[in-house]
Amino acid sequence: MTKRGKLHVITRNAPAIYYEGREGLLGLEYELAQLFAQDLGVELDLKVASTRGQILSALDNNYTNLAAAFMVSSEGRSERYQYSVPYMSTAPLVVYRYGSPRPRKIEDLMGKRIAVVSDSYHSEELATLAENHPELTWQKLNIETIDLMKMVQDKSIDFAIVTSAELDIHQSFYPIVKEAFALGAPQNISWYFPRNTDLSLISRANNFFNRIAEDGTLMYLKERYFGHLKQLNYVGARTFIKHANGRLPQYTESFKKFSEQYGVDWRLMAALGYQESHWRARAVSPTGVRGLMMLTQPTAKEMGISNRLHPIESIKGGVKYFAKTKKRIPDRIPEPDRTWLALAAYNVGFGHMEDARILCEKADKNPDKWADVKECLPWLEKKQYYAKTKHGYARGKEPVSYVQNIRRYYDVLNWLTEQNEGTANPVRQNFAENLLRIGNASTEG
Repeated sequence: MTKRGKLHVITRNAPAIYYEGREGLLGLEYELAQLFAQDLGVELDLKVASTRGQILSALDNNYTNLAAAFMVSSEGRSERYQYSVPYMSTAPLVVYRYGSPRPRKIEDLMGKRIAVVSDSYHSEELATLAENHPELTWQKLNIETIDLMKMVQDKSIDFAIVTSAELDIHQSFYPIVKEAFALGAPQNISWYFPRNTDLSLISRANNFFNRIAEDGTLMYLKERYFGHLKQLNYVGARTFIKHANGRLPQYTESFKKFSEQYGVDWRLMAALGYQESHWRARAVSPTGVRGLMMLTQPTAKEMGISNRLHPIESIKGGVKYFAKTKKRIPDRIPEPDRTWLALAAYNVGFGHMEDARILCEKADKNPDKWADVKECLPWLEKKQYYAKTKHGYARGKEPVSYVQNIRRYYDVLNWLTEQNEGTANPVRQNFAENLLRIGNASTEG
């Protein structure tokens, strides 16, 4: 099945799929490939291709056992490759630049500059449509989806065809690029295998996917990489970058200082601060929480903070309180779930968080997984549930949105930081430069 005790896998560098982060190698496809190699009892040998064309070439020439590259198992390629069972689905979308006329049907694409990624299945979709619309034309470009979206944003082309999953991944980095309409039915995402692959390897892959779907592993991985992607919309992305350029720099050193002191990531704390107050030192809520980190009076007193409206004190108090809250989360819970649970507890209170986890356990869900707990938290708003808890009613939907927003802000701050430090890989570099340009434009506007 594999060569010399190794599973040879080819993938591509893209957010949520495969990339190198501060914690090491990350991405849905990377983690799936790593788990499959462990399942086979072999070592993972991962190669990264620059384009889909290179991936297909490696498969054609039997240079790899499989491709785990977030690609659609299209009918048009079924004679050329073999596929695993699907592990996700995605829909082909027409995207356009916000502010320009929105196309709503195929006829609106006629005579326009349309582009797709070469070697993507979108050309097959368009070719089928062109049978009834012979005037439909398009370009096939040897670039990645992020480049297509940049071309739409820069008005180099009118429209592009991308998958719904790819739009979710890149939306906050190219917020001007919006969905126009679905071009066709949802398609399955699968692993690709060379045509002459030993069927036993494909069978093992299918069994692997069926098992991780059944035991919840696949759901947890999807939540980790895709569960928060839609949280930052067009307006939110522009506003965030504007404030990241204008407001954050005066507080960056304080976030770094206290985060190092209490053993947390300063970018996460800055993201938390933005969610709480948009980095406004004198923010006040109707419920009486105040300051940049929006501390309650009892919490400020507990953290030794005398003036909640002093930004440095507020940052210190907020970071200290988060670190204390996180220490209360059981050590057995791995990252990143431990951090997401701590963020939710910062928002809704540790007692309510524990109530939600108990409800999860009673419902045969995993109380140590954020993907399950975020489903249980809204139950705290329903009397049939909160009446049976220790701490009673809570606005349970709020911490779910709260955590998802912070995760997205944290993603963006990581990319911006890498760009500023000169450590971003090419994919992240493009994202960061585009974000900065958006932010500058929104500031000027």
